[in-house]
Amino acid sequence: MGISVSAALSLLALSASSYASSNPFFNMGGQGVNFWKLDKMEKDARQGAVRVQGAAGAEFEPQFFRQPLDHFNNETGDTFLQRFWVSTRHFKPGTGAPVIVLDGGETSGEDRLPYLDTGIVDLLAKNTGGVGVILEHRYYGESIATMNLTTDALRFLNNEQAAADSANFMANVKFDGIDEDLTAPNTPWIYYGGSYAGARSAHMRVLYPDLVYGAIASSGVTEAILENWEYMEIIRTGADRQCMSHIENSVVMIDEILAEGHFSQQLKALFGMQNVTHDVDFVSVISNVLGAWQSKNWDPAVNSLSFDRFCTAINAPLNSSFTDANNLPFNHPKRMVRITDGFAVDFAIINYGNYTKEHVASRCPASRTQDDCFGTFDDSAFQHTGLDQDWRLWQFQVCTQWGFYTTPPPDPKHPRIISRLLTLDYLSKLCKQAYLPGERFVVPTQPNITQVNDLGGYAIAADRLAIIDGQVDPWRPCTPHADEAKPRRDTTLRPFKLISGAVHHWDENGLANTTAEPPVIQEIHAQEVEFVKAWLKDFKAKRN
Repeated sequence: MGISVSAALSLLALSASSYASSNPFFNMGGQGVNFWKLDKMEKDARQGAVRVQGAAGAEFEPQFFRQPLDHFNNETGDTFLQRFWVSTRHFKPGTGAPVIVLDGGETSGEDRLPYLDTGIVDLLAKNTGGVGVILEHRYYGESIATMNLTTDALRFLNNEQAAADSANFMANVKFDGIDEDLTAPNTPWIYYGGSYAGARSAHMRVLYPDLVYGAIASSGVTEAILENWEYMEIIRTGADRQCMSHIENSVVMIDEILAEGHFSQQLKALFGMQNVTHDVDFVSVISNVLGAWQSKNWDPAVNSLSFDRFCTAINAPLNSSFTDANNLPFNHPKRMVRITDGFAVDFAIINYGNYTKEHVASRCPASRTQDDCFGTFDDSAFQHTGLDQDWRLWQFQVCTQWGFYTTPPPDPKHPRIISRLLTLDYLSKLCKQAYLPGERFVVPTQPNITQVNDLGGYAIAADRLAIIDGQVDPWRPCTPHADEAKPRRDTTLRPFKLISGAVHHWDENGLANTTAEPPVIQEIHAQEVEFVKAWLKDFKAKRN
């Protein structure tokens, strides 16, 4: 049963407004799993919640395409059904119109259906007379490939197999209700993806140039990085300056108090975290809200307000005595709040603690200890392998090929908004805890990020491959628009566009009334339509 567009967007907004743990791409190690569990527990407790199955009623019914489990050595002949959805509302048969396929990436394909209705897929299909498709990634959603999520069962979840899925799909799919053969390479296929799927889009253009006629990589993280400290650096420099100054100074003071040790428990109590045993788990919990920056969006219907609400709380005066405190240097006597004899903290830490108490600590049920909710040192807590433990999917890809551990800056003198305790060892220990050695596969000590970066990394490029990124996207340092990457020209054949003020793949969603979109979104959408139409003019079918 489907629901209306407005209802679907409302539910997406509800999801986006929760903490960063709702986005599997924000890498918090074991703490991310803890928040996933809290999210799931709260979702299960909400009775009668509506399940999003389509952004426009029953218009987009799921279809399935049979794929081999192993494209390269399928001795057993095992297969699975890959789910996809099709929009033919704009299709003009017999005109050589393209297929616009959106890669579902590291989530259920259902989450991408709004883009088939009013987003980038509908936009490009409408302007080209093409067919729109959402293709779900293997292992995600209902494209289940195995009976469980053990280490051995997950060994087929990798870049190479997923890319081969897409290639096999493009070359062989038959769409219900369409008699015309729309397979590649005889039909132009335009591949789109955002974030991880954006990297896949770029990789597909490089790996399968005969099948993928053109591709758009939006916020595509083509450079896999082990210690992804610049994720927080983009937030630190791009968010409200006053708020970030408070967090920078608070984190330094928090680290100093924890290192000294005498007032660690009193400090944790300010955050409602006095029963979290390990200091590193404590600082991991309180950094979680910062990832909400990634969920900011130009469309109020899907925008997350969590980050802005957090900063409002951090900047607020405690009372009339602190009205002008924001204008005083950190640690100024008039900013300090006495907790006990010999222990006082800046008022910003009090605000930080109060926010955490209300929005994080309160989520831990009375029936569970705080270490149950927020601890990461109990290996057994991460070893359930049922299909319902879908956090294991993206995390497996992190541990084997992608990395992206959100560490502090390597230079201890560099300003930071997360604790220095959040080391690579802490963030990556989940890989050993969660994925016990199997009989056929063992998770490597560190992810093999060269398997990603050998496909081009920062320098990935090809004709008819568009690179679209956001100026203040925390993932920009992993894209070809990173400061470390070489500058490029923006051309029709190789578009290279940076959306001013944008965060994460802001071009992916859209409105039915495109004139109601902000000018910056109207502009990038118009440019995408323009260069895709220009690409299509040069297409020549490769028929035998």
